[in-house]
Amino acid sequence: MKHTNKSCGGRRLLCGVVICWLANGALPCAAVPLDEASQVHSTNPLNELPIGRVFSTTDSLGKPADSREDAMMCLAGLCWQPEAFDVACVTTTQSGVDAVLRFPSARPTGDETNDTVVAEWYAVKDADGKLVVAPAIVVVHESGRGMTVGRMVARGLRDRGVHSFMIQLPYYGLRRFKNTNAEDHEFAAVMSQGIADVRRTRDAVAVLPGVDQKQISLQGTSLGGFVAATTAGLDSSFSNVFILLAGGNLPQLLTTGTRETAQLRATLEKQGFTGERLHELLHRFEPNRLAHRIDANRLWLYSGTFDTVVPAAQPESFAKAAGLDESHHLRMPATHVSGLIFLPMILDDIATKGGGRPLVTK
Repeated sequence: MKHTNKSCGGRRLLCGVVICWLANGALPCAAVPLDEASQVHSTNPLNELPIGRVFSTTDSLGKPADSREDAMMCLAGLCWQPEAFDVACVTTTQSGVDAVLRFPSARPTGDETNDTVVAEWYAVKDADGKLVVAPAIVVVHESGRGMTVGRMVARGLRDRGVHSFMIQLPYYGLRRFKNTNAEDHEFAAVMSQGIADVRRTRDAVAVLPGVDQKQISLQGTSLGGFVAATTAGLDSSFSNVFILLAGGNLPQLLTTGTRETAQLRATLEKQGFTGERLHELLHRFEPNRLAHRIDANRLWLYSGTFDTVVPAAQPESFAKAAGLDESHHLRMPATHVSGLIFLPMILDDIATKGGGRPLVTK
């Protein structure tokens, strides 16, 4: 795919239709012996969905190491002590979702509901409904309460031959307690937990039947794109990283961004975060501090030239910090919302680079 505005701005894309897939609800599961779960994964790659099974795994996060002092300080604040944990695969009533994964948060907050991570599995299956061995991708949703775009991306990539796992960020979806929202909690705790949980999801996904362990990628959109960008800098665990409508330089973003960004700015101001105090808070999760740790050959960035929620300066700063080649940065003539017009093309590109296939329509 070319990266110029001319190549991505043709009128043929304006007739693309975007369909939203919403999902909600899940049911509990019954545990099985861990040795049985391991046997299912290792000896029978083509299988029914492992509903009701529990898989044992361990965080693969290594000890932080970087020659840059600032990067080490950032890693020290984001990393955690690796440990063993279980991953339960449960049934769901959510439309379009094949199963739900549940596992403990890597950075628990003390809220039992929120501290159980939920990842929606959009599984690749053959004509008989059995799992197909295929690449996987962890999808991180936007800030919208319904996680509509995240689900759209996950389902679209599943249709293109990639097992997709959309993680529900802290205090979203099934991780919400009554009417509690993410903005009602301490921003630092929510961001720290979200970044850690996204990284842990990679290890949770790797033990499942049908998942090609050598090809597990990461994708994030808007808020999820910033979370994914920072997570990708923790280590080199993800095969590829795809960042949509996000970037770096969070302090500048909170100063210039409109709509959702302005709402976040107002929320933080009410909590007393302004000026230098706001800068120090955002600096803890700044993607640009770890961007150099991401393999630029495995990183792709998609941004909107008319975006005012995440202005062009943010993806440009992240691209520079990561040493990203121009061919890996697609600039779309779009706003934060109208960028959805290009989603089918973007999903084709992500699927192709992530080991899947473009969607063929009649």
